[in-house]
Amino acid sequence: MAKVEPRNEMPRQDPKVRARNFNEVALGYSREAAVAEANRCLQCKKPTCRDGCPVNVRIPEFIKALRDGDMWGAVEALKDKNNLPAICGRVCPQETQCEEQCVLGKKFEPVAIGRLERYVSDWEIGQGVRTPARAPSTGKKVAVIGAGPAGLTCAGDLAKMGHQVTIFEALHAPGGVLIYGIPEFRLPKAIVATEVSYVQSLGAELVLNAVIGKLQTVDELFADGYDAMFLGTGAGLPMFMNIPGENANGVYSANEFLTRTNLMKAYRFPEYDTPIMIGKRVAVIGAGNVAMDSARCALRLGADEVHVIYRRTKAEAPARAEELENAEEEGIQFHYLTNPIEVLMTEKRWVRGIRLQKQQLGEPDRSGRPRPVPIPGSEYDMDVDLVVMALGTRPNPMVFTDAPGLERTSHGTVVANEDYGRTKRPCVWAGGDIVTGAATVISAMGAGKRAAADIDSFLKNPDQPW
Repeated sequence: MAKVEPRNEMPRQDPKVRARNFNEVALGYSREAAVAEANRCLQCKKPTCRDGCPVNVRIPEFIKALRDGDMWGAVEALKDKNNLPAICGRVCPQETQCEEQCVLGKKFEPVAIGRLERYVSDWEIGQGVRTPARAPSTGKKVAVIGAGPAGLTCAGDLAKMGHQVTIFEALHAPGGVLIYGIPEFRLPKAIVATEVSYVQSLGAELVLNAVIGKLQTVDELFADGYDAMFLGTGAGLPMFMNIPGENANGVYSANEFLTRTNLMKAYRFPEYDTPIMIGKRVAVIGAGNVAMDSARCALRLGADEVHVIYRRTKAEAPARAEELENAEEEGIQFHYLTNPIEVLMTEKRWVRGIRLQKQQLGEPDRSGRPRPVPIPGSEYDMDVDLVVMALGTRPNPMVFTDAPGLERTSHGTVVANEDYGRTKRPCVWAGGDIVTGAATVISAMGAGKRAAADIDSFLKNPDQPW
């Protein structure tokens, strides 16, 4: 093998500067860096990188076109399978998916596929996004519930196939977790808006402020003439620890904290009339990507100290390594093998601290990770004035109102075929977090894409067995 050049690093804002602003942290490749990184690709005859991509992006093809200077060819190859590439290039965990399967990565650093995806997508946005040709109209109507990554992907693919698609979104802005959960410094709202506009340009209609289960039921939508339905409402119901003091003033779920900060722009108060409590000493419970987003937002909102409390070690933390690194660089303090057992309150029920207990790792639990075991007598108190619970989420039950035939698990998720998303109710598909529980953006997109293909097949042959 010829000499392999080192991986081209992505320029970023200085940690001390970015810790106090909401501007994007990663600044993107220059043209020279993008071409240099593209030249590292081996153009394998058997591109295993595609096997690691949930939406099966034509990775070698778009990288070769970029390398050869055919930028519109790169865009076409990239968007042939992915309706939201500018989003994926920023928040997709490539290091555990396509890049983990990169042949070059077996001996050297893998090709920075995600960074190249972002470069090509941003180039297209700068030039003006083109709309591809659509198939002739099929006359079939599909309702997509939820304008998050699963719903947008499913809607975009179905619209390309010629179906009449209507997306019903409960909030006043489309994007789902992309808009309310992921902070501006990781995923600018303008990028989300551009990707949503692209899906609309394919022919998908978008209806906002439409809470299905309240405004209309699943049965009523079918009565309105829809031939099929895809449920992509995500998992927006927060989980708590059920410890003493958890209902104190100054305890947020990560959902509320991030929604106020991101979608409702609380960080620009009073320009945007959405207040949010800003603690001086903040504790964030959990160590997933949502916890990192919450901790880094708290710092940018003006906290003097932000402490992440996690009951396992760094090795077991669910967050992307990049997000842990960014948080550490910005001054977030981590307390591993530590678990809250009580939120301490003032007489007026405001948070004044949190009682913690040290842990040690025991035998693996159902997740395959070592189970945290409390160490008796290791309790201690930490002074904080704001607590954010970032412990995971479950599907909101609202959509299931008057929706007979939809089977759910004990965790509230919908039972659906994992390969193509069919639920127990005919003509209803589901995918993303509503089926899997909280997972990644790209896995939700993959579910939306597989469901779209099966919906298309079913609508063309509705007599096939369910």
